[in-house]
Amino acid sequence: MDSLYSVLKFLHVLGFVFMAIPLFNLIVVNERALLGVPFQYHADRYMENIIRRGALRCFVFQGTVLASGVLMLAVGPLGIGALWGNWVLLAKTLLLFTLMALLSYVHFGLQPRIEAVLAGVNADAAPPADLPGRLKPYRVRRKRLATLCLFLVITTIVLGLQVYGPFPVGLTVALMVLAGLFAWRANRTLLRLGWF
Repeated sequence: MDSLYSVLKFLHVLGFVFMAIPLFNLIVVNERALLGVPFQYHADRYMENIIRRGALRCFVFQGTVLASGVLMLAVGPLGIGALWGNWVLLAKTLLLFTLMALLSYVHFGLQPRIEAVLAGVNADAAPPADLPGRLKPYRVRRKRLATLCLFLVITTIVLGLQVYGPFPVGLTVALMVLAGLFAWRANRTLLRLGWF
Protein backbone atom coordinates (compact mmCIF):
# COMPACT_ATOMS: atom_id res chain seq x y z
CA MET A 1 0.00 0.00 0.00
CA ASP A 2 2.90 2.37 0.72
CA SER A 3 4.22 1.95 -2.82
CA LEU A 4 0.80 2.67 -4.32
CA TYR A 5 0.46 5.77 -2.17
CA SER A 6 3.94 6.94 -3.24
CA VAL A 7 3.08 6.47 -6.92
CA LEU A 8 -0.19 8.36 -6.47
CA LYS A 9 1.63 11.17 -4.68
CA PHE A 10 4.14 11.35 -7.53
CA LEU A 11 1.34 11.51 -10.13
CA HIS A 12 -0.46 14.15 -8.07
CA VAL A 13 2.58 16.42 -7.86
CA LEU A 14 3.51 15.80 -11.50
CA GLY A 15 -0.02 16.69 -12.58
CA PHE A 16 0.26 20.01 -10.77
CA VAL A 17 3.65 20.68 -12.34
CA PHE A 18 2.17 20.14 -15.78
CA MET A 19 -0.76 22.40 -14.93
CA ALA A 20 1.70 25.29 -15.41
CA ILE A 21 0.18 25.67 -18.87
CA PRO A 22 -1.25 29.13 -17.99
CA LEU A 23 2.30 30.34 -17.35
CA PHE A 24 3.54 29.11 -20.70
CA ASN A 25 0.48 30.47 -22.50
CA LEU A 26 1.20 33.88 -20.99
CA ILE A 27 4.80 33.61 -22.19
CA VAL A 28 3.64 32.65 -25.71
CA VAL A 29 1.18 35.57 -25.82
CA ASN A 30 3.82 38.02 -24.61
CA GLU A 31 6.34 36.68 -27.14
CA ARG A 32 3.74 37.15 -29.88
CA ALA A 33 3.26 40.77 -28.79
CA LEU A 34 6.94 41.43 -29.55
CA LEU A 35 6.18 41.09 -33.26
CA GLY A 36 4.45 44.43 -33.02
CA VAL A 37 2.06 43.91 -35.93
CA PRO A 38 -1.62 43.61 -35.07
CA PHE A 39 -2.08 40.36 -37.01
CA GLN A 40 0.29 38.04 -38.79
CA TYR A 41 -1.42 34.89 -40.03
CA HIS A 42 1.28 32.30 -39.39
CA ALA A 43 2.31 33.67 -35.99
CA ASP A 44 -1.27 34.12 -34.80
CA ARG A 45 -2.42 30.74 -36.10
CA TYR A 46 0.58 29.06 -34.45
CA MET A 47 -0.13 30.81 -31.14
CA GLU A 48 -3.82 29.90 -31.23
CA ASN A 49 -3.00 26.26 -31.98
CA ILE A 50 -0.65 26.09 -28.99
CA ILE A 51 -3.25 27.62 -26.67
CA ARG A 52 -6.18 25.57 -28.02
CA ARG A 53 -4.33 22.26 -27.82
CA GLY A 54 -2.84 23.14 -24.43
CA ALA A 55 -6.35 23.24 -22.96
CA LEU A 56 -6.90 19.57 -23.78
CA ARG A 57 -3.61 18.68 -22.16
CA CYS A 58 -4.54 20.68 -19.09
CA PHE A 59 -7.87 18.83 -18.79
CA VAL A 60 -5.90 15.57 -18.68
CA PHE A 61 -3.52 16.92 -16.03
CA GLN A 62 -6.42 18.26 -13.98
CA GLY A 63 -8.11 14.87 -14.19
CA THR A 64 -4.87 13.22 -13.09
CA VAL A 65 -4.67 15.55 -10.08
CA LEU A 66 -8.30 14.90 -9.14
CA ALA A 67 -8.11 11.11 -9.55
CA SER A 68 -4.75 10.76 -7.79
CA GLY A 69 -5.92 13.04 -4.96
CA VAL A 70 -9.08 11.04 -4.34
CA LEU A 71 -7.17 7.75 -4.53
CA MET A 72 -4.52 9.06 -2.12
CA LEU A 73 -7.25 9.87 0.36
CA ALA A 74 -8.85 6.45 -0.14
CA VAL A 75 -5.64 4.42 0.38
CA GLY A 76 -3.59 6.85 2.49
CA PRO A 77 -3.42 7.66 6.16
CA LEU A 78 -5.91 10.57 6.10
CA GLY A 79 -8.90 8.72 4.66
CA ILE A 80 -11.62 10.11 2.41
CA GLY A 81 -13.32 11.82 5.37
CA ALA A 82 -10.37 14.20 5.61
CA LEU A 83 -11.77 15.98 2.57
CA TRP A 84 -14.40 17.53 4.84
CA GLY A 85 -12.37 17.61 8.05
CA ASN A 86 -9.17 19.15 6.72
CA TRP A 87 -9.70 22.73 5.49
CA VAL A 88 -6.56 22.58 3.35
CA LEU A 89 -7.81 19.55 1.41
CA LEU A 90 -11.23 21.12 1.00
CA ALA A 91 -9.69 24.39 -0.22
CA LYS A 92 -7.41 22.54 -2.65
CA THR A 93 -10.37 20.60 -4.01
CA LEU A 94 -12.48 23.72 -4.45
CA LEU A 95 -9.57 25.48 -6.18
CA LEU A 96 -9.12 22.51 -8.53
CA PHE A 97 -12.82 22.60 -9.45
CA THR A 98 -12.53 26.36 -9.98
CA LEU A 99 -9.57 25.78 -12.30
CA MET A 100 -11.57 23.14 -14.19
CA ALA A 101 -14.49 25.55 -14.57
CA LEU A 102 -12.26 28.38 -15.79
CA LEU A 103 -10.51 26.12 -18.29
CA SER A 104 -13.90 24.86 -19.51
CA TYR A 105 -15.08 28.45 -19.99
CA VAL A 106 -11.95 29.34 -21.97
CA HIS A 107 -11.93 26.16 -24.04
CA PHE A 108 -15.66 25.87 -24.74
CA GLY A 109 -16.60 29.56 -24.60
CA LEU A 110 -13.78 31.93 -25.52
CA GLN A 111 -11.64 29.78 -27.81
CA PRO A 112 -14.51 28.92 -30.21
CA ARG A 113 -15.26 32.65 -30.51
CA ILE A 114 -11.63 33.33 -31.39
CA GLU A 115 -11.65 30.46 -33.88
CA ALA A 116 -14.87 31.83 -35.43
CA VAL A 117 -13.23 35.23 -35.93
CA LEU A 118 -10.21 33.54 -37.53
CA ALA A 119 -12.26 31.11 -39.64
CA GLY A 120 -12.34 33.25 -42.77
CA VAL A 121 -8.71 34.33 -42.57
CA ASN A 122 -5.94 32.58 -44.48
CA ALA A 123 -2.32 33.12 -45.35
CA ASP A 124 -3.02 34.03 -48.98
CA ALA A 125 -5.09 37.15 -48.41
CA ALA A 126 -4.73 40.27 -46.34
CA PRO A 127 -6.75 40.04 -43.13
CA PRO A 128 -9.77 42.32 -42.73
CA ALA A 129 -8.86 45.68 -41.21
CA ASP A 130 -11.16 45.13 -38.25
CA LEU A 131 -9.75 41.69 -37.38
CA PRO A 132 -7.43 42.83 -34.55
CA GLY A 133 -10.27 44.80 -32.96
CA ARG A 134 -12.60 41.79 -33.14
CA LEU A 135 -9.99 39.46 -31.63
CA LYS A 136 -8.79 41.77 -28.88
CA PRO A 137 -11.69 41.48 -26.37
CA TYR A 138 -11.54 37.67 -26.41
CA ARG A 139 -7.77 37.55 -26.19
CA VAL A 140 -7.64 40.09 -23.37
CA ARG A 141 -10.23 38.14 -21.38
CA ARG A 142 -8.38 34.86 -22.03
CA LYS A 143 -5.09 36.40 -20.90
CA ARG A 144 -6.67 37.70 -17.70
CA LEU A 145 -8.14 34.27 -16.99
CA ALA A 146 -4.76 32.62 -17.64
CA THR A 147 -3.28 35.01 -15.08
CA LEU A 148 -5.96 34.09 -12.57
CA CYS A 149 -5.46 30.38 -13.27
CA LEU A 150 -1.71 30.70 -12.76
CA PHE A 151 -2.35 32.37 -9.41
CA LEU A 152 -4.81 29.62 -8.42
CA VAL A 153 -2.38 26.85 -9.43
CA ILE A 154 0.41 28.37 -7.33
CA THR A 155 -1.99 28.96 -4.43
CA THR A 156 -3.13 25.34 -4.61
CA ILE A 157 0.49 24.21 -4.48
CA VAL A 158 1.10 26.44 -1.45
CA LEU A 159 -1.86 24.77 0.25
CA GLY A 160 -0.81 21.31 -0.91
CA LEU A 161 2.45 21.68 0.96
CA GLN A 162 0.39 22.14 4.11
CA VAL A 163 -1.78 19.01 4.01
CA TYR A 164 0.18 17.31 6.81
CA GLY A 165 1.51 20.37 8.60
CA PRO A 166 0.22 23.92 8.27
CA PHE A 167 2.51 26.87 7.73
CA PRO A 168 2.14 29.91 9.95
CA VAL A 169 -0.77 32.03 8.67
CA GLY A 170 1.52 34.95 7.89
CA LEU A 171 3.74 32.75 5.72
CA THR A 172 0.74 31.32 3.86
CA VAL A 173 -0.58 34.81 3.17
CA ALA A 174 2.87 36.04 2.12
CA LEU A 175 3.29 33.12 -0.30
CA MET A 176 -0.14 33.78 -1.78
CA VAL A 177 0.72 37.47 -2.22
CA LEU A 178 3.95 36.43 -3.95
CA ALA A 179 1.93 34.04 -6.15
CA GLY A 180 -0.32 36.93 -7.12
CA LEU A 181 2.63 39.20 -7.88
CA PHE A 182 4.30 36.51 -9.97
CA ALA A 183 1.09 35.83 -11.94
CA TRP A 184 0.64 39.58 -12.53
CA ARG A 185 4.27 39.84 -13.66
CA ALA A 186 3.87 36.86 -16.00
CA ASN A 187 0.89 38.68 -17.51
CA ARG A 188 2.90 41.86 -18.10
CA THR A 189 6.40 40.67 -19.01
CA LEU A 190 8.27 37.89 -20.78
CA LEU A 191 10.02 36.54 -17.66
CA ARG A 192 13.17 36.28 -19.72
CA LEU A 193 15.18 35.09 -16.71
CA GLY A 194 12.51 32.95 -15.05
CA TRP A 195 11.73 34.52 -11.69
CA PHE A 196 13.42 37.78 -12.68
